[in-house]
Formats: sequence, structure tokens, C-alpha cells
Amino acid sequence: MNLTVKTISQTTAPKLTYDVLIENQQDGTVKAILLGLPDCQGLGNTETEAIEQLSHSLQTRLKTAKIVTLEIESLQTEHPWMKFAGMHKDNPLFAEVLEYIEAERSQIDLENETK
Repeated sequence: MNLTVKTISQTTAPKLTYDVLIENQQDGTVKAILLGLPDCQGLGNTETEAIEQLSHSLQTRLKTAKIVTLEIESLQTEHPWMKFAGMHKDNPLFAEVLEYIEAERSQIDLENETK
């Protein structure tokens, strides 16, 4: 299995986007939770305050951490149906079976046209 980790140069500042869950609390406050990182939250009196608190919390956390992209090559395996491909090519009745299938399909097509 091949594994590749891509890191971003420290000199670039990519714009990152996150999905945030906004929840109204029973006490009237608003909680913003970063999806995927439930311990990264912001709390405020308004949605805007909660998002600002969440943003500050995430920026503080990213000062001592980093985000990397992990790419994993999947193992190449044979398609499960490949072992059956061509298994009847030498069967003398194969042509007869194909003719039967074609006749059945033609009959079904005719029946569908008359409906």
C-alpha cells in the first residue's frame, strides 16, 4: 500500500472551509460546533458571536497543529466477475443460448411496442 502525505508550505496561507453546526441552547445562547472536531466549539449570545469564538478557538488550536491531506492508494485487486469472463466461449451450445436470448428480447420488445 502506498501512502502519501501532502503538507502545505508555511509561507502560503490557504483558505480553508469548514462545516459548522449551529445550536440554540436552552439558556438563550448559541453554540457553534466544528463538524469533525466536536471539541472545537464557540459559545456566544448570537450566532455571529458563537462563530467568532469558534474561529478564534480553531486558530489558537492550529498554532500548535497542522492540517495535512492524506492520500492512500488502494490495493489493486481483480474485479470479482473477471474470473467468469469467457468461461463459456468454447461451449458448443453457447451460440444457441445467445440466439435464444436474442429471440426472447425481441419478443419482449414487440410486446412493449404494442402496449
